[in-house]
Amino acid sequence: MAVITGLQTSALLNAAPQHAVALSPNSSSSSSSSISSSAVLRGSLLSPFSSSCFVPLSFSRRRQLFLGVGTAALTLSLGSRVRAEEALSDWEQIPLPINPGVVLLDLAFVPDEPDHGFLLGTRQTLLETKDGGRTWTPRSIPSAEDEDFNYRFNSISFEGKEGWIIGKPAILLHTSDSGNSWERVPLSSRLPGNPVVIKATGEKSAELVTDEGAIYVTSNMGYNWKAAVEETVSATLNRTVSSGISGASYYTGTFNTVNRSPAGDYVAVSSRGNFYLTWEPGQPYWQPHNRSSARRIQNMGWRADGGLWLVVRGGGLFLSKGTGVSDDFEEARISSRGFGILDVGYRSKDEAWAAGGSGILLRTLDGGKNWVRDKVADSIAANLYSVKFVNDKGFVLGNDGVLLRYLS
Repeated sequence: MAVITGLQTSALLNAAPQHAVALSPNSSSSSSSSISSSAVLRGSLLSPFSSSCFVPLSFSRRRQLFLGVGTAALTLSLGSRVRAEEALSDWEQIPLPINPGVVLLDLAFVPDEPDHGFLLGTRQTLLETKDGGRTWTPRSIPSAEDEDFNYRFNSISFEGKEGWIIGKPAILLHTSDSGNSWERVPLSSRLPGNPVVIKATGEKSAELVTDEGAIYVTSNMGYNWKAAVEETVSATLNRTVSSGISGASYYTGTFNTVNRSPAGDYVAVSSRGNFYLTWEPGQPYWQPHNRSSARRIQNMGWRADGGLWLVVRGGGLFLSKGTGVSDDFEEARISSRGFGILDVGYRSKDEAWAAGGSGILLRTLDGGKNWVRDKVADSIAANLYSVKFVNDKGFVLGNDGVLLRYLS
């Protein structure tokens, strides 16, 4: 692989977004290892969604019963009821108007409208809620009905009323009116990799990451993009083959997962799970790190206190010591029954939830040192891929259109 140095700063793309298209409420990339400072892939608008429904299970919230003293028989009966209620979950499953088989991937709420949000997934899934996630309505772009693309919407982010959506095949959508209408932002055919993360960072500003490690920023609503790193991860590893990173010699060139901290730091897992990489604003390259466990990494992310969590294949979970980027991890006590943990979401510094294969759902109240399984989720016949806490709202996203909502 050729070594690439520096940015190709002369190739900025001035691509104006197309006319905004109102949404109806009913209704591959270059192999170049250098990162050009322009980055935007042309693709087609979305095609409509199916509105067929299925009704999954639902779970009630734990209730505390305050009852007076009655007869002995009544007391015994009510005592049994209290014990039964205590076994119920803090989550409810939300029925969605989508076809079975859809994998839910991301969701976001409009900061200026706390109960207004959007949910993304495979098969061009785009749903909208205006009641905090209790009910969802399919959305589509009528003018895209003739398109042949089957988009996978990967990421969504809002800042004020301004929002962004990215997907695969490479597509970028933008809204400035809380999602009432969306416009298509053209993307360059030279974009290294597929866009996997979008983050709204301010007025007319956003940050885009691809699965090959390209990071671009815009400050003028997507008309121009500037590269934040000087080369892709493949080029970095090719240039540092003697760095002692296990598995880097046969890196396939894409991320398995990538997560962003509120401070703008990134942690990404290599496609095979052999090692992980980190990037902080201002660094010219991604920094590779050896994994701390003999088992391959499944996913990594950021704790509420600024440290890292790491899950490995087979259900193990590790927490870094201290905050920020660290190579020093210790294993947490977690009973995953051998099922892989796929994601961890922190509601606060002490409370977090872990989700994974076969509907496994676990909670910690001590920052992640000890975990207890929520047995009610055992009846969910789906893999749970993502845990999201947005302000006072919590959601778990899974395959087969499974969405759990936190009852708090």
